[in-house]
Amino acid sequence: MAESMTEKVLRIMKTPERIRNIAICAHIDHGKTTFSDNLLAGAGMISEELAGKQLALDFREDEQARGITIDAANVSMVHTVEDSEFLINLIDTPGHVDFGGDVTRAMRAVDGAIVLIDAVEGIMPQTETVLRQALRERVKPVLFINKVDRLIKEVKLTPEKMQERFIKIITNVNKFIYDISPEDIKGKWSVNVQDGSVAFGSAFHKWALSFPYMQKNNMSFKDIIQAYETEEYKNLGAKAPLHKVVLNMVVRHLPDAIDAQKYRIPKIWHGDKDSIEGKALAESDPDGPVAFVVTKIIIDKHAGEVATGRLFSGTLKQGMDLYMNMAKNRVRLQQISIYKGALRITVDNVPAGNIVGLTGLRNVYTGETVSSNPIEPFEAIKHIFEPVITKSIDAKSAADLPKLVEVLKQVSKEDPSIFIQINEETGENLISGMGELHLEIIEDRIKREKGLQVVTSPPIVVYRETVQRKSGEFEGKSPNKHNKLYFYVEPLEDNVYQLIKAGELPEMRVKKKEEAIYGRLAELGWAVKDAQKIKQIYKGNLLIDDTRGIIHLGEVVEMVMDGFQQVIDGGILAKEPCVKMKVHLTDIKLHEDAIHRGPAQMLPAVRESIRLAISDAKAIMFEPLQILQIESPVEFLGEISKLIQNKRGQLLDMSQEGEHMTVKAKLPVAEMFGLSNDLRSATGGRGNFYIIDQVFEKVPEALQDKLIKQIRDRKGLKQED
Repeated sequence: MAESMTEKVLRIMKTPERIRNIAICAHIDHGKTTFSDNLLAGAGMISEELAGKQLALDFREDEQARGITIDAANVSMVHTVEDSEFLINLIDTPGHVDFGGDVTRAMRAVDGAIVLIDAVEGIMPQTETVLRQALRERVKPVLFINKVDRLIKEVKLTPEKMQERFIKIITNVNKFIYDISPEDIKGKWSVNVQDGSVAFGSAFHKWALSFPYMQKNNMSFKDIIQAYETEEYKNLGAKAPLHKVVLNMVVRHLPDAIDAQKYRIPKIWHGDKDSIEGKALAESDPDGPVAFVVTKIIIDKHAGEVATGRLFSGTLKQGMDLYMNMAKNRVRLQQISIYKGALRITVDNVPAGNIVGLTGLRNVYTGETVSSNPIEPFEAIKHIFEPVITKSIDAKSAADLPKLVEVLKQVSKEDPSIFIQINEETGENLISGMGELHLEIIEDRIKREKGLQVVTSPPIVVYRETVQRKSGEFEGKSPNKHNKLYFYVEPLEDNVYQLIKAGELPEMRVKKKEEAIYGRLAELGWAVKDAQKIKQIYKGNLLIDDTRGIIHLGEVVEMVMDGFQQVIDGGILAKEPCVKMKVHLTDIKLHEDAIHRGPAQMLPAVRESIRLAISDAKAIMFEPLQILQIESPVEFLGEISKLIQNKRGQLLDMSQEGEHMTVKAKLPVAEMFGLSNDLRSATGGRGNFYIIDQVFEKVPEALQDKLIKQIRDRKGLKQED
């Protein structure tokens, strides 16, 4: 009897050298989901006629209605290269910038990425973002240039001009990879036509070519152009099947789990490399202790919370006891599943190096490290962009308020890029996302999938608070007057902040010597003894311990960190998050009796002294700005310049190619609501914009006081606080 796909998957998953964990990522509308359908059809999982139309990995109703990928979707399939079978665990990721958080989380689970680029549009802002996300997680890329049929049929390029076009795209990709690569991989991961780490094709017409495949099968681009001229292109899928060319490229050029974990683990896990766990992780050892990282949570109405993620070491078995390191509790594993798009197939056990779904992890969150015994958790999964658009959300009916709180908690689990704030005092529930579309989708899902009618406010922008100068030293006393702490604050250097933002300095509580952190700071001119004083990196701020010889410091340091976090989460001007600050603890006077220095005593003292120091350091508001790439016909330059000016924006750069122009501009997020409509009006519907980057800059002096008053009014804070 023929072996089923599931049986094949279960057989090969026990051989880590034959596993490839990969993501498909690209700019929006460059053809990822059609491409994924082709790979599934090639593996015999959907019919070839339906490939490109079935949208097997865009299976949610709103994804199909809007024609965009919103959620990353997983599938496991088998591909044969020269009589050897390989297991491909594939994640199809979204291309829209608002759903980039799903791309970041998928990158933790995979070791390689197929980056798709539209042959006509070339490298676009979101292409750069996904490459940045991949390299930050040490995920190796290969390149697929899609929609080559458009170059032949629409742009009508000769073979020579097509070659020029491809060389330009590949050169741009390699330059970008080189520029953003961390030092340990700089110059090693460029893509190359000759070795076959670049492929070309048309996902829509189901064909692909790579240099090795062309040599082996005696094919050239002239054959492709001829096929389109004679309407023979429908047969190209049989001569050069996309799935075969692409998956051959994946098997040959992307690493298996064992190779990848050797260089990925030191970057994403900061525990003891020489411990039993450290060695098992570096070797992807199926016989070692379990270490599993949750990268996505789906709420299934039958199974409850299903936690999808990557098993880095050990073997998961149904019914085994596991420890959740962030939640600090033990759980029993109820069910293990592998994925076929919307379907989950239950299996009994899974060895290291695979991507699987687990049920039974109660109250689990994305980023959780699940292990046999307590271990150092994996580095937090940090998205490149932060949520900057907020709405208040309320249940239409007062009777539904308890359900609303429950649903919001579920939403923040399913999509951790959504930040939920439930304010018990004011009764205000805030929901923050990456953009207007992100919040619109979430709101729609709450109504349609969760069956809860809600009302939302117009969008609100989340600002930041920071300091302009070094403060004096300030004392904070505990309520019982037995403990005193002394702090001062100063602005954080921009180059250190950029390293935190780029993920090169991990946001964490530093509990032991972190050579990686000290090395990066030494490059910026920090003395090792100063770098070793860093106790915590949190939301772009540092907590530094300048104390000496404090006897009970070890017993209270966690409470100092908790108090520091509370101040960072809500600053003194308008309770907005703080950023770019160094908070120095200079001295502590503690009561010798532990009962007099518990959290109720220590936290108020920490908060008081840090807030006094911030006040003295001239606190100001920062606002989020987005750097945009605007594409439009050149005749609308005047209208676009006027639009940017009216929105307090700044024109950064402009380039022209024929009748087409590309404008780079920086706009305050507060002025960007309705920008899509305004741009359409200004360009007769022919302009588009894409987000390249996000920065925080000082709110103009003239707007500071007015803005602080508005935010405090909205939050119900007293004006004199």
